[in-house]
Amino acid sequence: MRLLLIEDDVSLGEGIYQALSRDGYTTDWIKDGSSALHSLLSETFDLAILDLGLPRMDGLEVLRRLRSSGSNLPVLILTARDATEDRIAGLDAGADDYLVKPFDLAELKARLRALMRRSAGRAQLRIEHAGISLDPVSHQVTYLGQLVSLTPKEYQLLYELLSPPGRVMTRERLTQLLYGWNDEAESNTLEVHIHHLRKKLSSDLIRTIRGVGYLVQEAR
Repeated sequence: MRLLLIEDDVSLGEGIYQALSRDGYTTDWIKDGSSALHSLLSETFDLAILDLGLPRMDGLEVLRRLRSSGSNLPVLILTARDATEDRIAGLDAGADDYLVKPFDLAELKARLRALMRRSAGRAQLRIEHAGISLDPVSHQVTYLGQLVSLTPKEYQLLYELLSPPGRVMTRERLTQLLYGWNDEAESNTLEVHIHHLRKKLSSDLIRTIRGVGYLVQEAR
């Protein structure tokens, strides 16, 4: 899961960035609205956390331009603007949720999970598929009832392929979702993770679509 954090308060941004990174999210952090809009329109993210009072371009304008581009990326507004009219303006501009500062990190994480679940079209938090059970809260994965030990990147890759299954995920998209600006990935890294998942779960779980990417079949 790759998130874009857009926050100009360095102390707050650092706290959120560290907390989300520790939880296994691939998190990139930008401190101004203009750079944020460029990244949102040119790169692949699962979700954006957007402050409103940003330098170079206000957060509401970033959101309006993002929605005008046709993007349906889930966006959580994080701001000190707590007046009712500010909330209405943010939601009307296309925000999916609105959290007022100060806030509890546990609530922020819960709202992120809810947005991710909603965007994937799931009613349940836990993902169940082909004998696999994946818990986004604990990051535990079981297969046929047995706990499976996955590295953070293996977990992220499995989450992306199962959210939801039945989609062909290109190598480029998966690489962007798994590796942020501060990460370095070798050319065969994705294939190594795929190999490990097949070995730890099932050799038939992930299909290679030659020249394109990977697919987990929908349940029959």
